[in-house]
Amino acid sequence: MDKQIEEARGLLRAARKVLVFTGAGISTGSGIPDYRGTDGVWTKREPVLYRDFLDSTKAKQDYWRYKAETFPAFKAAVPNSAHAALVSLEKSGRLLALVTQNIDNLHRAAGTGTDRLVELHGSGLYAECLDCLSWTSMEEALAAFNKDGAPPLCSCGGWLKPAVIMFGQPLESESLLKAFAAADQCDLAVSVGSSLSVEPAASVPMRAKAAGKPYLIVNRGPTAHDGCADLKLDGDACEILPLLLA
Repeated sequence: MDKQIEEARGLLRAARKVLVFTGAGISTGSGIPDYRGTDGVWTKREPVLYRDFLDSTKAKQDYWRYKAETFPAFKAAVPNSAHAALVSLEKSGRLLALVTQNIDNLHRAAGTGTDRLVELHGSGLYAECLDCLSWTSMEEALAAFNKDGAPPLCSCGGWLKPAVIMFGQPLESESLLKAFAAADQCDLAVSVGSSLSVEPAASVPMRAKAAGKPYLIVNRGPTAHDGCADLKLDGDACEILPLLLA
């Protein structure tokens, strides 16, 4: 591993425009569960599909009940050493963009600049109105839900939905375009804590690789891109990233 660490450091030292792509594995050290992993929540619980949420009151109730159960862990989580290491990369002036699949807001909390951050799957700290598109804090939305178990409403009368991308919901085109633009402009792609199996998000670092850019993966366990990476470091992001970016 020491030789691989030095090789990875070399890739990072040589880069001037780094694209970082992060997934659930960067936040498990902060107490956020990996929902899609082999032991993740979605192996034990059937997710609510976006279309069902729109069409069914019961589906809305099921999804809000799930949010009520899981939100305390999100609210209590704080950034870890891996998040902090990426902030140090930004301070060095070499972070082009940080594209994340995570909805936990921990990159923001750690200090990653909003001009560098692309949150492909939204934010778990807010709810959005399906009619007027205004945002409400998740605390306020859950307080309304917990009163009587009815799906919460916006002040305009529209249904509230957690401001995250649900299963079956398309990504926002603006965020995806920003992510792919960064893949085109970078000179190194680094994926951290992602199985790289969820599309179209996983295509972002692969686009950089397809254009001939070096590709470094840091993840505990296999990923869908292992055969394409120039270097794969298998382990905990909280341990490896500080070593790479010290």
